Amino acid sequence: MSTTSDCGSLGPTQSDLRSPLLRPVAGVSNNPEKICIDDMLQKHCGEFGYWQLRHFVLTSLAWALEAFHTMVMIFADREPAWQCSAAGCLSESKSVCQLEPGSWKWIGGARSSTVAEFGLICGQKYKVGLVQSLFFGGCMIGAGVFGHLSDSKLGRKGSLLVVCIMNAIFGCLTALSPAYWTYALLRLLTGFSTGGVGLCAFVLATEPVGPTMRGIAGMSTFYFFSGGIATLSGIAYIFQSWRSLYIASSIPSALFAAIILPFLSESPRWCLIRGKMNQAMKTMHRIAKTNGNHLPDGTLLALDEEANSVPDNVQSESKAESESQSTITGSLIDVLHLPLTRIRLLLAVAINFLCSVVYYGLSLNVVNLGTNIYLNVLLNAVAEMPAFFLTAILLNKFGRKPLAIGTQWFSGIFCIVGSLLKGYGTWKILRMVCGVLGIFGMAGTYNLLFVYMVELFPTVVRNAALGCATQAAQMGAILSPFVVVIGNRIPFVVFGICGIAGGTLAFYLPETLNKPLYDTMAGIQDGESSGMVV
Repeated sequence: MSTTSDCGSLGPTQSDLRSPLLRPVAGVSNNPEKICIDDMLQKHCGEFGYWQLRHFVLTSLAWALEAFHTMVMIFADREPAWQCSAAGCLSESKSVCQLEPGSWKWIGGARSSTVAEFGLICGQKYKVGLVQSLFFGGCMIGAGVFGHLSDSKLGRKGSLLVVCIMNAIFGCLTALSPAYWTYALLRLLTGFSTGGVGLCAFVLATEPVGPTMRGIAGMSTFYFFSGGIATLSGIAYIFQSWRSLYIASSIPSALFAAIILPFLSESPRWCLIRGKMNQAMKTMHRIAKTNGNHLPDGTLLALDEEANSVPDNVQSESKAESESQSTITGSLIDVLHLPLTRIRLLLAVAINFLCSVVYYGLSLNVVNLGTNIYLNVLLNAVAEMPAFFLTAILLNKFGRKPLAIGTQWFSGIFCIVGSLLKGYGTWKILRMVCGVLGIFGMAGTYNLLFVYMVELFPTVVRNAALGCATQAAQMGAILSPFVVVIGNRIPFVVFGICGIAGGTLAFYLPETLNKPLYDTMAGIQDGESSGMVV
């Protein structure tokens, strides 16, 4: 009988029989070190090196785009100054509603704002608040939709690309609105896409940052939002027609999608929970190399419950690798099912709602100060930055919970004081100061909440939970224009009560300072049961 096989090759040798059936994968040791992302960043890659700095700055530029699309309404929907143009017009009149039609005209022409062009005065003035509320309503829906998509199919980077393209399209189309209701519909659609911008940008920017630097990095994202508002005031000063302003404030979204996004990496945390191990490891190797560090070949990423587990043999290693490639998903149902995360979500929703009423209410009230609107918006944006700086410094010293309580109470107290002051003379100036201090405190809270929310929920449901909290914030934003139109002292009373109530609710949240950033629901359950989570 022949000693050769059918293929003409020799039979197996003695050395072949001693070889393992499954050969080790190149670059992976037989006993790899399996660690979670936070440990890999701290031990091997670097928590906030050049790679994270570059990635953070480029990603956070999207916050300026959100500021453009959100605050453009202050300039586009403003009521311009007017002057008499015919006999019978009394320039001493406080409102054009008291004058004969045709006896006055808008300074700057009818195209200076939507109020002038669409006649949103007198009995139609409510439509100004309505279109602003529709925008925030769109933001509320978009935050939920893109919060889910960024956790599931699209990912953080993919969702950010989609919302930026949509913003550019809807923003430019808004400039072509032939009538009020078309304008209102397009603002609703713009709000829908805008609702996902900050949410996706924040998570994408902070997830690759190490645990000890994540809080400070997250707090710094709002500088880009305030910087966007300040920049918008200059854009609005140049483009004083509301139609040209919408185009000028929308084009940057298209430029961001085409020029910036291609140079950004998808979150390795999202890649890990979606079973994209190779992509996640490539990103981690790139982070280590760019930061001047070295990631050992035998080190692998693992989910919380798999970290530090070593396979007993080659077969179990193959099984573990197969399991790591599976997709792990979560939804709000999972958040609500677990009592630990359910309580956190309900508190987060309530606090975000109350803070949004105060922040957007005080911000929109800038048009009632009676001074230069461009300068007012600029000063308002600049006034927020010291709050971001102070909370960033104090974040790791006092913790998330004490700051969440203190900043909200600070804002609420000054709003209450402002409600007690009269609205004329020196008292008017003091009330304005109370309003600025109220914004100062609430801006710090708004910034802090994003960091806090990221740390309260695991990666698998983080954006879904953030989306839900952001939806609640948009509900507060929808309500704020109607609080502002009440006028006089009542808005300050409402803002004060909301600030104090929000700070009180923060008492029931756990402290997350120096706690792990969990990836799965099982991971956070294990951490809680072992006493790692309050």
